[in-house]
Amino acid sequence: MDLAQNHKLPSPIHIVTSCTCAEFTHLLQSLRQSTVVGLDAEWKPRRSSQPDSSPFPPVTLLQIACQFQVENSDEGPKSEVFLVDILGVPLGDVYQPIKEMFESENIIKLGFRFKQDLVFLSHTFSTQGCEPGFDLVAPFLDITNIYFRLKNQNSAKRCSKDTKSLATVCEELLGISLSKELQCSDWSSRPLSEEQIQYAAADAFYLLEIFSVFQQNIVNKGECAASVSVGDDDHCRMMQSILTDFGDKIVLKESDKLPKNTKKKVKQRKSINGNKKENVEVSTEWQGPAPWELSVGGDGFPKFLCDVMIEGLAKHLRCVGIDAALPSSKKPEPRELLSQAYKEKRVLLTRDVKLLRYQYLAENQVYKVKSLLKNDQLVEVIETFKLSISEDQLMSRCTKCNGSFIQKPLTIEEAVEASKGFQVIPSCLFDKNLEFWKCTTCHQLYWEGTQYRHAVDKFVSICKLTV
Repeated sequence: MDLAQNHKLPSPIHIVTSCTCAEFTHLLQSLRQSTVVGLDAEWKPRRSSQPDSSPFPPVTLLQIACQFQVENSDEGPKSEVFLVDILGVPLGDVYQPIKEMFESENIIKLGFRFKQDLVFLSHTFSTQGCEPGFDLVAPFLDITNIYFRLKNQNSAKRCSKDTKSLATVCEELLGISLSKELQCSDWSSRPLSEEQIQYAAADAFYLLEIFSVFQQNIVNKGECAASVSVGDDDHCRMMQSILTDFGDKIVLKESDKLPKNTKKKVKQRKSINGNKKENVEVSTEWQGPAPWELSVGGDGFPKFLCDVMIEGLAKHLRCVGIDAALPSSKKPEPRELLSQAYKEKRVLLTRDVKLLRYQYLAENQVYKVKSLLKNDQLVEVIETFKLSISEDQLMSRCTKCNGSFIQKPLTIEEAVEASKGFQVIPSCLFDKNLEFWKCTTCHQLYWEGTQYRHAVDKFVSICKLTV
């Protein structure tokens, strides 16, 4: 069974748009029953180039995933997900229930680097008359600490806080591919799209699923005397044991509620006020020509370098047969990126406008991608660079490493031999007379099965190809 199927989002997802709707009553009831809640918040992204009178961005959506035991049920805990529309609900009506939940000793709160969310949430409520906002969340467990605990069971050494993203944590612990494409979408726009609703609900719900893995793990390791599968009293003792050993809290000081006047922000403010002697204007439009063009000594084959913020675009470009590399290091400096693009005669694709300021290191080799979603980004790049895409090019590059495929397909016998100790070929493919293709760089094997056909159909549609 697919591991991801065990962690399916609950349905329906409850959207609380007012204090008179049925979902609000349902939320209050669920909070009274809950023993664990997952928390997250969304706000409209702010651009550093656009000054704002508010020191913190206002929160527009609060996600609360509730987990509680169902009486007289052997199915285990039940989960419900609520999206509280901060733009629609009178904040004075939800302030007290949220504050009580934050401070309830009977509810374990889960979050992923939630302190920043709490600062923004507190400021949002206090500016709407709900003084003094929120300053305490307890008991609290950070998913970052849970992740480190699960990955370092026998390590007494405190783990580094330089952890992976929530998407990576979900993939490693749950087998879930959690897309972060909509993280920077406009969360102040209403109505929310179905994709935004699913995205927001997932961020809170999967915190509960990670906690469930954590619960089972500490029981299996004998770190907690109680068993998960027995009565309510044992379950309560287990939860208390978790709090005793791993519980924490978030406490906001007055200094946390004030904007940080860092040197960087001071410089930005001076720039906005015209106090800088010189203000370099940077164009975000493509100037050209591209380094691969024949007129400038190129080979005529488009080549791109996608920075770490748009790795998904790199895979999409590979799927349509375009050479798209990734940075040679995980956290490259701007000069490293420009140096790689220059040496390999690639155009650097980025979402970071700051990189455009380094254009002088590799002229006409940096382009800022404006679109947020991968499909839209792909179309934008194709149109901007006037790329010619045909159906024959689709799925012609290795999506894993950007390598090319062998010239001649492998038989099933050759594929099985090539996969030994490296890759498992499902036995159900043995009698389907499929062709197998091997990447000449990383040796990954591919075959033209159902997923291949779906992928081809998808990119035929995105690129508007005539079949």
